[in-house]
Amino acid sequence: MALRTPPAVDALDADGRIVRIRPIAPGDLAALIAMHQRCTTADLRYRFFGSGRGVLGIEARRLAGLGGTGRGVALAVEDGGEIVAAASFERFREDPGRAEFGVLVTEEHQHRGLGTLLLEHLALAAGAAGVKELSGQVLGDNYKMLRLARRLVPGTPMPYADGVVDVVLTADLDGAFADEVAARERSAERLSLRPLLDPVSVAVVGASRTGRGVGARILRSIVDGDFTGPVYPVHPDADTLAGLPASASFAELPQPVDLVIVAVPAPAVAGVLHEAGEAEALAAVVVTAGFAETGDAAAQDALVRIARDHDMRLVGPNCLGVVNTARSVRLQASFAAEPPAAGGLALASQSGAVGIAALAHASRTGLGVHSFVSLGNKADVSGNDLLAYWYDDPATKAVALYLESFGNPRKFARIARAVARRKPVLAVKGGRSEPGRRAGRSHTAAAATSDTAVDALFAQAGVIRCDTLEQLLDTARVLVDQPLPRGRRLGVIGNAGGVGVLAADAAADAGLAVPDAAARARLAAAVPDAAAAANPVDLGAAADPGAFAEAIAALGESGEVDALVVVFAATGVSDAEGNLAAIGDALDTLPALPAAAVVMGMAEPPTALGARAVPVFAFPEPAVTALGRAADYAAWRSRPLGSRPDLPGIDRAGARAVVDRLLEHGDGWQSASDAAAILACYDIQVTQALGVASKGEAVAAARAFGYPVAVKADDPRFVHKTGTGTVHLGLGDAHQVRAAYAEVAARIEGDENASVTVQPMLDADVELAAGIVHDAQFGSLVMVGLGGTATDIADDKQFRLLPVTDADAAAMWRSLRSRPLLEGYRGSRPVDTDALADLLVRLGRLAEDLPEIAELDLNPVMPVRYGVQAVDVKLRLARTGDEPDPIARRLR
Repeated sequence: MALRTPPAVDALDADGRIVRIRPIAPGDLAALIAMHQRCTTADLRYRFFGSGRGVLGIEARRLAGLGGTGRGVALAVEDGGEIVAAASFERFREDPGRAEFGVLVTEEHQHRGLGTLLLEHLALAAGAAGVKELSGQVLGDNYKMLRLARRLVPGTPMPYADGVVDVVLTADLDGAFADEVAARERSAERLSLRPLLDPVSVAVVGASRTGRGVGARILRSIVDGDFTGPVYPVHPDADTLAGLPASASFAELPQPVDLVIVAVPAPAVAGVLHEAGEAEALAAVVVTAGFAETGDAAAQDALVRIARDHDMRLVGPNCLGVVNTARSVRLQASFAAEPPAAGGLALASQSGAVGIAALAHASRTGLGVHSFVSLGNKADVSGNDLLAYWYDDPATKAVALYLESFGNPRKFARIARAVARRKPVLAVKGGRSEPGRRAGRSHTAAAATSDTAVDALFAQAGVIRCDTLEQLLDTARVLVDQPLPRGRRLGVIGNAGGVGVLAADAAADAGLAVPDAAARARLAAAVPDAAAAANPVDLGAAADPGAFAEAIAALGESGEVDALVVVFAATGVSDAEGNLAAIGDALDTLPALPAAAVVMGMAEPPTALGARAVPVFAFPEPAVTALGRAADYAAWRSRPLGSRPDLPGIDRAGARAVVDRLLEHGDGWQSASDAAAILACYDIQVTQALGVASKGEAVAAARAFGYPVAVKADDPRFVHKTGTGTVHLGLGDAHQVRAAYAEVAARIEGDENASVTVQPMLDADVELAAGIVHDAQFGSLVMVGLGGTATDIADDKQFRLLPVTDADAAAMWRSLRSRPLLEGYRGSRPVDTDALADLLVRLGRLAEDLPEIAELDLNPVMPVRYGVQAVDVKLRLARTGDEPDPIARRLR
């Protein structure tokens, strides 16, 4: 496989500082020699097994020229425009699947994790080129390098002989290697974003002397919010602003600041960022608009470059600001109308208006916010960065995101899944109604809209997808301060029977059960005057505080429900204050049971009840829906993530050779025989089809298979053969076969790439479809669904992104509405679901290894005696370009 030179990228070192990783070019020769000359004798000995001084020029020339040879990759780390580290791998001539690696970091930049960072990028470049093993010899006393190797591939044997350790890096790029890279990235992100979200000091640039405008509003908000550190207004002409002494420039500040809020006109932003960077500021929030959102992407790129060159993280531009309500910080650096109360929700919004609405709704409903970031144009800091920061933040109990786009959805899937295993991640994705992008014309691709990819991403990552902002915040209210439901059984208690019925109906829509309480006798004894001592429990309009308390205790302690909804409808004769207090007190005695309250008929109902702050809703439907989402998340979190199983019978090299041969003739649809050859390399079974060149050969093939048979064209021009006269099914005798052959042959006459095939007919009680579609942003998706003529009509399909684990494959078929048919409905023959899951995992591995598969459609897939078998195959190949990397540590 050909080598691709990795692009230059910015990344974070182990201390959270920004460095640049780029390919080494011939013009770097002098800089490489200078870098080697700065190395200590000990470091050169470890690298070259000698003093190294005599080989500096040779090694520098090798690195400078390696990229042009096609035999390897050489990368450098730049910091402040100076090369401070270099690493390379070079293929062995006798075995291109193996390569020798080397790495060197100058003494003053060691302990920053640069060697680890370089080797990560080398391993990914090597894997993309088909190099499966990087090896090198390390002196036994080179403890730094040995520790580095063990960090990269923990548990890998390292043989020792004659004072030398053989280090072999055989990274499973989607296994332990990827997990270790992700852990290092989260650690670096936390250090990098600390000055942004937990600053010690803040400067504000752009506040007017009149007190009007965005800058003045943010400065006043910071001051009124009682920020715990010093605040420095910067203004060229003002002596004081918001009651604080102002400085004419950053150079006049008494100390460097962590965070700079920039609210100057767009043409002045670059100069302010440069000045702030020169003064050693560590983070900046640019609220100013007028950049990429108005078409000036070049100006926005310039801001990012200034920030990166000065080791600053950047939020915005065109954003609302940032908030941290922690007592040790109390930063209200935004111009939202309502500063949020302290709490456990971390919130990020790509839209400023949505952010304002979310904070206002949180204030009205009593939902506490720990931190808030308005992402704006996401020039630098993105949702991925914030998720990495919030992963280890103990004050963040749940994360809520409003997203309109994904910079790197493949990495989002990995980060979000890691966070969601610890705490809930909720998201609203804007733009759901936009027409989906079609990668081609197959059934698989036609079904895989961009929103389908988002659904698959969220499902695999455990992200709780909400359709509206209100749903997101309602669900957050249930999740932030309460335990997760242990199951899907809902108890409903109230003093209004009709509202209980509505709650039960909403439960059915939310996938919750409202079991008829086996504790009827206990309920009847506890509340003898109840109108209905079942579930839902109707206490009657005149229910008093004691009735509510007894009913909640009886049902909540019964062990028959996993969550409670308590409804109180105020009337002219009810003791509203007493009943609400009793409900809150009773729920406080059930801390392990998640609950929601519905309060109706009050002009100003409370936002929460009891010491545990059970959230109060105005209607039963949003309360029950929120609990349903909580139950879905709890079920996902309780399931094992699964693994990428070892798959026997895979010939990657053989499949790669076929694909490379076909792409020599260009992109496009391929013949069924070529598609079957690729599938055979992954032990994916396809019903045998024989190519025939005459009516006689067609009849002979039909007799060999046994009637009935199908006669069809193997012609890439016909993606869908139905209605084109190029497929004839269920042919029961020689006369029908001859007639079908004649018609199909006439249709494809003159096309040297087409042929006529004969194939046996398979019979099954259910037909399935499976396939692959590649998305340049999200990567490949694997599909399974109801097949045959029902594919488009029934629209019963499930998609998953890569990598597809054994758990993903099982969840796919179990999530189909037609699942009962697969398991044998009313005496029908069941499908071998283990074989079906194996097919889906193999399709996932095929898509991982060959991203050039733009579309693969297997329809129908039929159950056979031993497993499942694809009857018809459509394959489109397309070369891939630069696409997001799900593993590599790199900034946007």
